Amino acid sequence: MAAHFEIRTQDAAGRIGELSVPRAGGTVETPALLPVVNPHYRTIDPARFEAFGVEMLITNAYIIYQDEALRERARAEGLHELVGFDGPIMTDSGSFQLAEYGDISVTTEEILTFQSEIGSDVATPVDIPTHPDADRETVEADLAKTERRLSTAAALDTGEMLVTAPVQGGTFPDLRERAGERAAATDLDLFPVGAMVPLLNDYRYDEVVEQFLAAKRGLGPAKPTHLFGAGHPMTFALAAATGADLFDSAAYVLFAREGRYLTVRGTEHLEDLEEFPCACPVCSSHEPADLRAADEDTRTRLLAEHNLHVSMAEIRRVKAAIREGSLLELVEARAHAHPALLDGYRALLEHRNALETHDPASKSTFFYLSRDSARRPEVARHHDRLDRVSVSGSVLVTEGSGGEGYDAVWRLVPPFGPIPPALSTTYPLTGETPDRMDPAGYLGAAAGVGRLVEANPDLRVTVAHRDWPEQALEALPDGVRVRQLGGGDAGKGR
Repeated sequence: MAAHFEIRTQDAAGRIGELSVPRAGGTVETPALLPVVNPHYRTIDPARFEAFGVEMLITNAYIIYQDEALRERARAEGLHELVGFDGPIMTDSGSFQLAEYGDISVTTEEILTFQSEIGSDVATPVDIPTHPDADRETVEADLAKTERRLSTAAALDTGEMLVTAPVQGGTFPDLRERAGERAAATDLDLFPVGAMVPLLNDYRYDEVVEQFLAAKRGLGPAKPTHLFGAGHPMTFALAAATGADLFDSAAYVLFAREGRYLTVRGTEHLEDLEEFPCACPVCSSHEPADLRAADEDTRTRLLAEHNLHVSMAEIRRVKAAIREGSLLELVEARAHAHPALLDGYRALLEHRNALETHDPASKSTFFYLSRDSARRPEVARHHDRLDRVSVSGSVLVTEGSGGEGYDAVWRLVPPFGPIPPALSTTYPLTGETPDRMDPAGYLGAAAGVGRLVEANPDLRVTVAHRDWPEQALEALPDGVRVRQLGGGDAGKGR
């Protein structure tokens, strides 16, 4: 049964969506974080998840299937009763165990049938999660197996249960894109991009971005996607801006067991904290010393509760940013907290033309936060619009005022460059930019002048700047006259 997924609002490749889950009789708003629940034990009772804002969770059907007692309970009581959660539940198939241990004793048909029997809302076939560092021959062989299993899954009658079509392909973008195309052609329901955990664990966020975007190119923009293993809250904004709709996290528990305290800027160790930099219920009612003095079970539970609170709060913050059109500002702020995240953000900006096709033409105020802001899709869009402008005669493009003796006077705003009077009050040209602009902003403005001149080769352009670096002045097209404001005459032509 094909899932109904409706995109409500979009910013960059991030979107607020509504995923229907027919078997659960409801919908889930995306982006959504699915906490991982181990069927054998739970640090936080899933019945309490609603208080954290959790709409949906994920558990492992293979673990239940392999344990006779759990298997019979699940068949007798149903998955929701076994786990203790009323909302939609997604189940994994054992592919994680396959990646970890090399073999599992279940077929795709068997595990999907079992997931259907116990009442899973979203089921997963047994795909092959090839390690990202595998060679191309291995990746292609594993991918062929995965695609055969997806064909098996698509042929089964699963009723109202949704079925995922994982997209593999290692670190070969062409294979990821092809796998996305073939997964989309199965007409299955939800599309996880798999085998990302090793990259995420190694902080290879730029590669995560490249592989996820390749999968998205194959899937097309309408398919709901899931980033397996994106459990740290500092990654959520970047993942959402890349187009991920669902995430799952075991980090909230795994880190808690090791005495680690999650923040949106990274991870702290409980033993190093003198005070909690958070206002969640745990941090508001406890001091770090209280948790250090508690028994191990209590300490782990409280840390896990904090970790889940901060994770769900970040999901809400991401949603708010998408709605107000400030997602890339949030990504940029998060990225500058960690070098590996910055690599991921810069990898995303290398695809700014693709992002621009989905990015709304008008939204909230553009904020220039660092040199990376000069590479945002809004800047590329303005430069593209300059190609369409037809103007003749002489134009002064200036950071100041005045302009007697010219046929037209345009504003000059780094990183956008020339701004025609008719567009001066439109987004993003009314954005907030610093007075102490960095060289990347000036280079962006010079590129904008270049686009205007290229579209109008007979135009006579004078650039009046306050104090541009020589690198940006050298980037201006030949023939453009340049003068420094307050510096006397127009200077020599270029």
